[in-house]
Amino acid sequence: MTDFDADVVIAGGGPVGMGLAIELGQRGVRTLVIEKYAKPQAIPKGQNLTQRSMEHFHFWGAEPQLRAARTIPAAYGIGGLTAYGSLLSGQHYDWLQRQLVRQYYYTANERLPQYATEQVLRERAAELPAVELRYGWVAEAVAQDAAGAELVIAEHQGSGYARVRGRYLVACDGSRSVIREGAGITQTLADHDKLMVLLVFRSKALSRLLLERFPGKSFYNVLHPSLKGYWLFFGRVGLDDDWFFHAPVPREAQNGGFDFAAYLHFAVGATFDVIFEHIGFWDLRFAIADRYRVGRVFVAGDAAHSHPPYGGYGINTGFEDARNLGWKLAAVLQGWGGPMLLENYHEERHGVFASTAHDFIEKSINEDRAFLERYDPAQDAAAFASAWAARGQGAVLEVNAFEPNYRGSSTVWGVVGAGCNALGGHTLKAEAGRHLAPQPLGDGRNVYAALGAGFTLLAFGQQDAAVASFAEHAAALQIPLRIVRANRDGERENYQAGLILVRPDQFVAWAGDSAEDAGIILKRSVGY
Repeated sequence: MTDFDADVVIAGGGPVGMGLAIELGQRGVRTLVIEKYAKPQAIPKGQNLTQRSMEHFHFWGAEPQLRAARTIPAAYGIGGLTAYGSLLSGQHYDWLQRQLVRQYYYTANERLPQYATEQVLRERAAELPAVELRYGWVAEAVAQDAAGAELVIAEHQGSGYARVRGRYLVACDGSRSVIREGAGITQTLADHDKLMVLLVFRSKALSRLLLERFPGKSFYNVLHPSLKGYWLFFGRVGLDDDWFFHAPVPREAQNGGFDFAAYLHFAVGATFDVIFEHIGFWDLRFAIADRYRVGRVFVAGDAAHSHPPYGGYGINTGFEDARNLGWKLAAVLQGWGGPMLLENYHEERHGVFASTAHDFIEKSINEDRAFLERYDPAQDAAAFASAWAARGQGAVLEVNAFEPNYRGSSTVWGVVGAGCNALGGHTLKAEAGRHLAPQPLGDGRNVYAALGAGFTLLAFGQQDAAVASFAEHAAALQIPLRIVRANRDGERENYQAGLILVRPDQFVAWAGDSAEDAGIILKRSVGY
């Protein structure tokens, strides 16, 4: 139909919007991105990219470019630590040790400021013929009907207006989303009534001090009793003595007169030179859209969910939104996605974020507060030391426990009543609703190098009839299916299944040893 400017219009070309555009564009879906800024905004945030997010960049054809854009070379390390009282108190432990779950993912994690990540995504999106990038425009209003959605856009630095229409519209326009509000999507808010400051600054003395004291670390979290569980959080941006700092401040700090340099000195436990480049404020709250879809309109990234930057969950959660929604939109537009597939985006991603916020971020704040209220090294040094050591071990357990999954999703053959959440435990076993762990194939390749853009059937030591049944039913349903065959020897035994149906986003849809119900398995997996 000629009345559509694109199959999918994306409002907001930040990292999530651009990631979604790439996901769609690589699948041949005509995509239009509306973005306010011609260049990424140089505010360092969203720096920690998990192994899972780097898998996305691998499949988006941009992993080498992203690693090349890193602002801190690999030799310097990207680890973190948590300290008590101040950074130089002498009481600290390693924190956010994502290398502990490296074997469960195809790629290593990465760290670079969000503006550098955005630039890589913009360049990759520009390479795709199916993607149109329209910079310098902002969303003003939205309307939809049974056939599609219309967006009124305005020039950011001009007086022009225009209308664009897509079969579907995705709001990636941030926590104050115009599209979300215009579509009537309500939010559930949990306000912690804390004003936070973001400081971006330079300090040669701080660089020398921390890099010599803590080699291999580039972000630092301080727990101080006076803050009742809320963090003082430092992060290194690059090699030019540039840093950022998040922390609670009094409300009146917005009005001037607050000594931010002294606050930094308090957090570190030493004085040092400071040159401020940016001072900004934000409210510490959790927000989640009550629906991720209303008709032809979807929300993703910060438009769907937002939370304080604790633990590096935000940008990574947004990228997973893009992968989940992208293949489902493509499937429906290309005719092989069933009537329940798009609604399944809300089912899966809403549940995961709700769990991430409650079971990890808020839980961490509450546990930190309880620890600080109970233990004081000045009152009982032995009790504090024992509890502090236990917290260090708990940090290890948290990394292993954070495993977003869709085990209770209606489109996977998982666990009835399990729901979709972020609580799990990494495993090499192939289980429905869980991320597929990488393993080597018999020909020397990793299984991830053999996965297709659509569904993939891993067949280990299987008879031809079992494989043929999946292939025949997939062809009848027009589901793109790649068959990968190998014996079941060696590391592939870790999967504990001879047949594994893998979704386009590398989650397992079904695993077993019999293909008697291949047609039913496939239909459910694509939303029938």
